[in-house]
Amino acid sequence: MRSGNPALSESTFLDLASGSVVARPDQAMTINGTVNKTGILLLLTVLTAAFAWSQSVDAYGQVSSSAMMYTIGGAVGGLILALVTVFKKEWSPVTAPMYALVEGFFLGAISAVFNMKFPGIVFQAVLLTFGTLFALLMLYRSGLIKVTEKFKMGVFAATGGIALVYLASFVLSFFNINVPVIHDASLLGIAFSLFVVAVAALNLVLDFDFIETGAAAHAPKYMEWYGAFGLMVTLVWLYVEFLRLLSKIQQR
Repeated sequence: MRSGNPALSESTFLDLASGSVVARPDQAMTINGTVNKTGILLLLTVLTAAFAWSQSVDAYGQVSSSAMMYTIGGAVGGLILALVTVFKKEWSPVTAPMYALVEGFFLGAISAVFNMKFPGIVFQAVLLTFGTLFALLMLYRSGLIKVTEKFKMGVFAATGGIALVYLASFVLSFFNINVPVIHDASLLGIAFSLFVVAVAALNLVLDFDFIETGAAAHAPKYMEWYGAFGLMVTLVWLYVEFLRLLSKIQQR
């Protein structure tokens, strides 16, 4: 039960005492329940994102000073809540909605900034994100995509590699060292973004499989919130990467 998503690890559904999957058929996780809770998290994210967007653009149609506050605050707050949820998954009925609300501030602010530089880019990124979500869901449900152990390991390794590259870029930025492949609009930079988008999209498939496995194993009811949270983590990542990819393409 491995997922490239750091919020969904192979021990997520295991009881710490027995080391086995928790089975509570009368109060068990279901796929429909997870879908409903994912919809709630998406709605909460959209609400705060719309507010942050309105606050990030001033009366003259320019990016306001509040944009940076919402970007940094949302990113840091979202990271903290994500870590709390990962390590205390039984708290997910509370922390998952909080994560969605805080992450909305981050997404609204960066979306406003991107849209100011590249008008219409946000609408395109949203369409691509949800188009990818539904397309991969259809492929997964039809059985055209098989989630094998090799598939899981490949996506997991690629996700970890991308995380290390981003971390190295972040650390090097403190020494005024820029990693051009990640940030520039060269053909190599666009190819890198395409690769990251592909890996993020494949993580959706692992998330689908992981949620389905949890439902089949009769995981506790609160795991519906945790499964929805894990799916949200991937969707946020995919949306941001689509923004980055589209901005690079438009720069050329």
